[in-house]
Amino acid sequence: MTTPDRLAPEARPLVDAMTAAFPDLGGTVTDAAEARRILAAAPASPFPAPAVGAVEDREIPGAADGPPIPVRIYRPEDAAGPVPVVVFFHGGGWVICDLDSHDSTARALCRDAGAVVVSVDYRLAPEHRFPAAVDDAYAAVRWVAGHAAELGADAAALSVAGDSAGGNLAAVVAQIARDEGGPAIARQLLVYPATDARQKTGSFADNADGYFLTAAHCAWFREQYLGPDGDPAHPRVSPLLAQDLTGLPAAHVVTAGCDPLCDEGRAYASALRDAGVPVTESRFPGMFHGFFGFPELLDDARQALADVVEIIVSSGRDRKNDGDAGGWAG
Repeated sequence: MTTPDRLAPEARPLVDAMTAAFPDLGGTVTDAAEARRILAAAPASPFPAPAVGAVEDREIPGAADGPPIPVRIYRPEDAAGPVPVVVFFHGGGWVICDLDSHDSTARALCRDAGAVVVSVDYRLAPEHRFPAAVDDAYAAVRWVAGHAAELGADAAALSVAGDSAGGNLAAVVAQIARDEGGPAIARQLLVYPATDARQKTGSFADNADGYFLTAAHCAWFREQYLGPDGDPAHPRVSPLLAQDLTGLPAAHVVTAGCDPLCDEGRAYASALRDAGVPVTESRFPGMFHGFFGFPELLDDARQALADVVEIIVSSGRDRKNDGDAGGWAG
């Protein structure tokens, strides 16, 4: 008996094309450098990059024992006064992707939300295993908070955001900032985040193959990130497993029904809510891991982007309404 395809019909051709161009991670491709070469040779997007006011590549200080961190700063057109600021962490299993792979997403957030976006080129595994990416992510958030005025941004309307492994880093950094006494984070925007590296949820079995990201990919990413002796249950690897989720920034969580990470994203949203954290969710049952990057092709991606943009805008609106460190809209 053939298993019904749960993917939205408009998404199936895109998933098939992406799968054909993507390296067979954990199968015929086991070397991270080779995987990056294959991705670098893939055709560029045919869609024009969203227009923003200005784009600047620069380096910022890294963690205490780490190198400088490359970032790409996007400024909106015609910004009037301090605007919200988003520190964005790209996905890619902590192993692949970079500033260029997520350039259009960062631009779209900047353009549509009228926000400064700082995209972070954190160190990748296996050359730099956990916690290098976490250290870079937290250092970047601290730098952005301390340089908000220079960026034309409002430090009290600062969000952390990311997709997949980037969503993991955003969630982890929000926990670290709470534990370390700052900087203050107004929102955490988590797009199909990796929150439980034990990889044992039902959606891992249900979506193990056939929907672009596979369970085999995820296992390979985890191996590169943690190494042979890493602990997938470490709370800085699996933020869902942190003992205390109280006092964290308001969260917005995007999940896709045909994604191995679906259940852990929804579980994190539920756990945050149970801990008293304000949470909104955008759920797309017929979508796949990666769909957020295709607003030109998918109605659900346009809606997911609009939902995230509204949360960013709300951080600035709250500031204007109450003049303090911001409440929560939504």
